[in-house]
Amino acid sequence: MPTDSSFASRVQTIDDLQGPAGRLEALLNTGRPDAPYAALVCHPHPPSGGTMHNKVVYNAMKVFTSFGLPVLRFNFRGAGLSEGTYDEGHGEQNDVRAALSWLEHNLKLPILFAGFSFGSNVGMRACCGDLRVKGMIGLGLPVRAAGRDYTYGFLPKCDVPKLFICGDHDEFSPRDVMEQVLATANEPKKMVWIEGADHFFQGIPTSPRAKLDQMQVEMRTWLQDEFALD
Repeated sequence: MPTDSSFASRVQTIDDLQGPAGRLEALLNTGRPDAPYAALVCHPHPPSGGTMHNKVVYNAMKVFTSFGLPVLRFNFRGAGLSEGTYDEGHGEQNDVRAALSWLEHNLKLPILFAGFSFGSNVGMRACCGDLRVKGMIGLGLPVRAAGRDYTYGFLPKCDVPKLFICGDHDEFSPRDVMEQVLATANEPKKMVWIEGADHFFQGIPTSPRAKLDQMQVEMRTWLQDEFALD
């Protein structure tokens, strides 16, 4: 948690985030003046209703702001008020790159990335190998969802610290398959399975309580350990 008890994050509407397909609707949660990093958080599959207001995205943002970091969220092309149309994850990678460039230009800080579901796959693809990005968090990484296959052949090329968090009852990320996928990822990496959690970090019938707080604890601990945040 931030050591400055007077710090309070504010939400700003961003009007000048331009992607290749047009303006991207975006929000910035402000950070402390001495923040050592900025953060970018990406949302799940747009045609399935994913936006930057998704609960998992919101809770991930709250972890970053608890350290006083500024956090940018945006809607992919065609989602919410963002211009353009859905591009099957291809053009969306360029939306992520546009967001990274906005952060670089406006905040001039090294960047930490987190994405949920579709946003984790697309965002990590765009961030992998980008020297502006110093760490990546994949939440609910999908393998197959609604007839769409997600691949992770890019992971062996990602040298920055990586955290992967999935529910052990995630219907889109079978544990045996995901563990094989993540075994190919370059070090440093950490994989966490949240017991009794589904894809959205909600509970299952035998453990109905939502598990978003556990997701946050794992994120917070990893950020403290890897990046000495407090």
